[in-house]
Amino acid sequence: MEYRTERDSMGEVKVPADALYGASTQRAVDNFPISGIRFSQRFIWALGLQKGSSATVAAEGGHLDSGLAAAIRSAADEVMAGDLDDQFVLDVFQTGSGTSTNTNANEVIATRANQTRDEGDVHPNDHVNFGQSSNDVIPTAIHVSAVAALREDLLPALETLASSLEAKASEFENVVKSGRTHLMDATPVTLGQEFGGFAAQVRKGIERVEKVLPELEELALGGTAVGTGINAPDGYAAAVIALMAERTGYPYREADDHFEAQGGKDAAVMASGVLKTIANSFFKIANDIRFLGSGPTSGISEIRIKALQPGSSIMPGKVNPVMSEMMMMVAAQVMGNDETITWSGANGNFELNVMMPVMAHNLLQSIELLASAATVFAERCVDGIEANDQRARELVEKNAIIVTALNPYIGYDNGAKIAKEAVASGRSVRELVLEAGLMSEDELDEALDIKGMTEGGLR
Repeated sequence: MEYRTERDSMGEVKVPADALYGASTQRAVDNFPISGIRFSQRFIWALGLQKGSSATVAAEGGHLDSGLAAAIRSAADEVMAGDLDDQFVLDVFQTGSGTSTNTNANEVIATRANQTRDEGDVHPNDHVNFGQSSNDVIPTAIHVSAVAALREDLLPALETLASSLEAKASEFENVVKSGRTHLMDATPVTLGQEFGGFAAQVRKGIERVEKVLPELEELALGGTAVGTGINAPDGYAAAVIALMAERTGYPYREADDHFEAQGGKDAAVMASGVLKTIANSFFKIANDIRFLGSGPTSGISEIRIKALQPGSSIMPGKVNPVMSEMMMMVAAQVMGNDETITWSGANGNFELNVMMPVMAHNLLQSIELLASAATVFAERCVDGIEANDQRARELVEKNAIIVTALNPYIGYDNGAKIAKEAVASGRSVRELVLEAGLMSEDELDEALDIKGMTEGGLR
């Protein structure tokens, strides 16, 4: 590789000859060869949005030359488009403020802007970073990117999954089956009721995301180094944020308190809590579906899950619930991410949180994973599920717990005796009640209406 020599406040450093970044970024590359994990394109897009909008407002206020600002805006637009992603080379495990990544953005945008100007006078700190600090740029990028990802990726994916589950709830509304509590037989439900419960979990997830969005739409930009706004012109941040809101269509606004916005990361922690709750819902739904489809001969097998791929390298014909397993692993990852975000949020020391890069990575990864998993699970699992009506009817008719519906007629104690004898002898509840003379045939016909049991109330 060919190199060029660049200089920063610490002296000279060799940088790849064709790199758009400079000395400070290269120092961070050398210092943090940790994981190979880079910031997502969403986060880089948010940096470009800030830098371009800041330059535009600075020019309008007479703080930057209009031609210089236009070159910065053009380069920042390339960053937003993803055209310069290969120039964002830093590991997420780096300086806790994300200063290295802010510097990376400043240097890349300045170099690219200078390539379009004969003057070559765009400075990464004086111009691209005008009126800003890493300490307000990085928390702003966390919020901006998370809002965009939630609105554009997760909410539509949750809507897709909820709609798929609701369609199955309607399709299965007359499929009566055994309910189960404690993994043991319970009174009857319909398969539609179970899927309706799954759909409601996802719908509540949508509501929770919508509730957390207003806090994430509050931005730290304007606090600069410690929250006081030093070196930022009056009204500058508000104007930049207004432009960012106009460009994206999202209602971003300046933080009510810049010390809270930079020292604490409570909004990100709360958002991660919502994502963890959605992950919990996903795990429950996926796990229930794989159990309902277990078998096909020695399990519950009340539903049939579409076969997608061979399930064993040694057992011919075996097919596994791979979509459920994928969903459960995604849920586990998101729950782990939440632990990292929670602990990172707790490490806001005085005027700055110093674990923002890993928080940003985990938050955006959780959103991306949940969105992708929801869409794939809906399309490749839920939409293809079929009810095994015959198996569901067979199991519910063997279910001795249907005696619960007779409690108002024969009492709990008699019901317990009948249930135990039914399990032990293999005889039906109906047969044993008649034999004991506890009810007439007509009374049993009305009380043991299995579909009616799913509707509640006193028979």
